[in-house]
Amino acid sequence: MLRLALACLALFVLTSGAMANDISPAVRSELAPSGTLRVGLNHQNFLLVTPGSAAADPRGVASDLARELGRRLGVPVEFSKFDTAGKLADGVKTGAWDVAFLGAEPQRANEIAFTAAYLEIPATYLVPAGSPIRSIAEVDRDGIRIAVSDKSAYELWLSRNIKHATLMRTQGIDASYDLFIAQKLEVLSGLRPRLLTDVQKLPGARILDGQFTAVQQAIGTPKAREAGAGFLRAFVEEVKASGLVAQAISRNAVQGVSVAPRAQP
Repeated sequence: MLRLALACLALFVLTSGAMANDISPAVRSELAPSGTLRVGLNHQNFLLVTPGSAAADPRGVASDLARELGRRLGVPVEFSKFDTAGKLADGVKTGAWDVAFLGAEPQRANEIAFTAAYLEIPATYLVPAGSPIRSIAEVDRDGIRIAVSDKSAYELWLSRNIKHATLMRTQGIDASYDLFIAQKLEVLSGLRPRLLTDVQKLPGARILDGQFTAVQQAIGTPKAREAGAGFLRAFVEEVKASGLVAQAISRNAVQGVSVAPRAQP
């Protein structure tokens, strides 16, 4: 048994070394120009980062995939903590990270090169007790106020698509819930897994069936890093196909999300 374990360990070391050696200098210099892969994470997204995780040693689906990426590049990983998706996205302007795990949205694509999604999270609405709203189609009407976390991936979608209702933007997910309660708004928008928690605190409240969008969680790198972006796109497709994303979801006991479909060639 010991001999078998040592043989497996040797194979792992040889494979890891070969994998690291196969990385082109351009890819490694773009994704880890300092010799360390600097990864930006949104700690408010509890589906990707386990609540209470240390900033320097986070746990969750995103950090698991980041460590796998660092292993394949053959470099150490350093994490940077952000408390909103907007601040994480804005970090590209200051060079705060080499790669970031965040929702791929058109408003961010001018400065960030995204992979295809590795994970999808449905976004929908919660309405209070006694609300006459019964479907997602009934939300976008005059006089309806929607609480939403500013610059979240689903807020960017709502900004593009809501024509009649009023978006009431806040700094962060918790703040959108607080505003919904304090001002007795008609609708709270959010990721379904979070709303499943919120609805339990509000007797009579309902989560509307279906979704208005599915947030496409992807990996991004600064726009100009073309070689690095190409490597990340291939990495995402491989970890989806191999089952690594599904394993990370299961290992971290994340509910209400799914592995994104393979990207079309």
